[in-house]
Amino acid sequence: MTDAPGDGGAPPVVVDLHPACTAAEVEPDEYYHATVNGVVDYGLFVDLSEHVSGLVHESTYDGGTFEVGDDVVVKLTEVRENGDLSFELADLDDYETVAREHDYDRVAADDVGDRVGDTVHLEGEVVQIKQTGGPTIFRVRDETSAVPCTAFEAAGVRAHPRIEVGDVVHVEGVVEEREGTYQVEVTAIEVLDGEDAADVADRLDAAFAEHAEPPETEPLVDWPALEGMLPELRSVARTLRRAVLEGRPIRMRHHADGDGMCASVPVQYALTQFIEDVHQDEDAPRHLLKRLPSKAPYYEMEDATRDLNFALEDRARHGQKLPLLLMLDNGSTEEDTPAYKALDNYDIPVVVVDHHHPDPEAVDPLVDEHVNPYLHGEDYRITTGMLCVELARMLYPGLTDELEHVPAVAGLSDRSKADEMSQYLELAREAGYDEDFLHQIGEALDYEAYMLRYDPGTELIYDVLNVDGDEDRHRELVPFLANRAHEDVAEQLDAAMSHVEHERVANGANLYRIDVENHAHRFTYPAPGKTTGEIHDRKVEETGEPVITIGYGPDFAVLRSDGVRLDIPTMVAELNDELPGAGVSGGGHLVVGSIRFVPGMREPVLDALIEKMAEAELDEELHSAPKR
Repeated sequence: MTDAPGDGGAPPVVVDLHPACTAAEVEPDEYYHATVNGVVDYGLFVDLSEHVSGLVHESTYDGGTFEVGDDVVVKLTEVRENGDLSFELADLDDYETVAREHDYDRVAADDVGDRVGDTVHLEGEVVQIKQTGGPTIFRVRDETSAVPCTAFEAAGVRAHPRIEVGDVVHVEGVVEEREGTYQVEVTAIEVLDGEDAADVADRLDAAFAEHAEPPETEPLVDWPALEGMLPELRSVARTLRRAVLEGRPIRMRHHADGDGMCASVPVQYALTQFIEDVHQDEDAPRHLLKRLPSKAPYYEMEDATRDLNFALEDRARHGQKLPLLLMLDNGSTEEDTPAYKALDNYDIPVVVVDHHHPDPEAVDPLVDEHVNPYLHGEDYRITTGMLCVELARMLYPGLTDELEHVPAVAGLSDRSKADEMSQYLELAREAGYDEDFLHQIGEALDYEAYMLRYDPGTELIYDVLNVDGDEDRHRELVPFLANRAHEDVAEQLDAAMSHVEHERVANGANLYRIDVENHAHRFTYPAPGKTTGEIHDRKVEETGEPVITIGYGPDFAVLRSDGVRLDIPTMVAELNDELPGAGVSGGGHLVVGSIRFVPGMREPVLDALIEKMAEAELDEELHSAPKR
């Protein structure tokens, strides 16, 4: 047994190795804290760290009783050619303990592709755990990127079951190339805690905050009303970029119409580019971003339940975080709140960018961010598509040429009468789009939205809108789809127009009504809302006067108005108070929208609704209202 030095000088130093230390970090003649991990006839096996162990031979100490788990102090006496370590027990009355941190070359996840075949060390947060039929894949995110780290147990058996999504870890492993991407085959993975975890977390937070900051952009047009909303759009861009950096999936819900697609497709395209840059996995956009059209002009409980179910299943099956919900061209009304309340039971942030008449008192307590022109004293003329093109340019630098025509399509699709439309149309002309072709794009989008139902149809819609599509195919596809839409609308109106009823109401407006359930083709394009809108447009053109059009079915009514100052959300609230048991709900824009009610109360609801419309003021400024 080795005794303490007797020179009367400073007490000897005993090194306490970090658990990750390796044999490269020990030296002969140094003292170490160790733990007995085995007792045999010929000595003691001791551990100095998770990777450093050796033998204290029985010939080097005088008897004594030891058990597994005993703490001892040892001296390293020999490092053999085969790497085995030999120790002696040390009998020290007085000593100083010094901690030795693991000395390793930490590699950034962004650089693992340069280290194929090398052993590397990574530190970061586990953002996904995916169990395959073979290895367990831990996706680890550091301040530069995310990299898959594969750990093997028995086939299909979860490796390192104590590690969870959100843990801060240190990974040691060998870099391998696989199908054009890089991964780290894990030899050791350790959950960090205390100061080590805090240091890594602080480093990640600072890096994420820096990388999440959107690039500086100038708006496409000079529009003071829009400029006042840019800080809020920058905040949304920052939130979305941060979600990508943290490995949080994004579920994007949007209204399934022209403006909804002009809003969602640029954002989808920008986020896809950003995800591909951030995550070293060509499948990452497929796992981290979903664009989902919604038929209703609000977030239905059916959609919310489906979204929540998919999110919980993805967390259980693929180890993903719960998603962020991004609502585009939808989400601002009281009708959205039941669905939001369902999500409020889970860690699912909600971000809304919309231009329909909002109910901020109902919505804002349930969402994290809410961008809407009405909240800035503006109105529907700033369409969601216009807002989201600016948002997309903030999400991914350099996106302009691909999107210059999109705000004009959005404005024409939703009938924006803003003076600034002329600027958007000029931008589109400079990009090679005349106004007639822009109208055709909007009609093609509307037609495909109907045909796709709940399918996002990403590649097809990219071609129609010419975002990352084939220019020649775009120029052939759009007229074909627009002509198909025209033909189907003409066939529908040929059947329906003779059934339209007319009366002039008290305020002088023309009221047109049609039972679209019985006097229009069902389950075909155009849908009841589109059919009502097309009839309305014809009557506006014929009369040149204020027009209200109602297309109704057993339990719904679609409302369109030009030149009449309506407030549909207020009317819905009043109908609920005045007609108990009618179950009236709905909304939209002030002068365009849809309502639902119980079938047995259809006639009282329609009669009360028409009476309210007949009392509304006429207003030429509301002529040519937005589509809904």
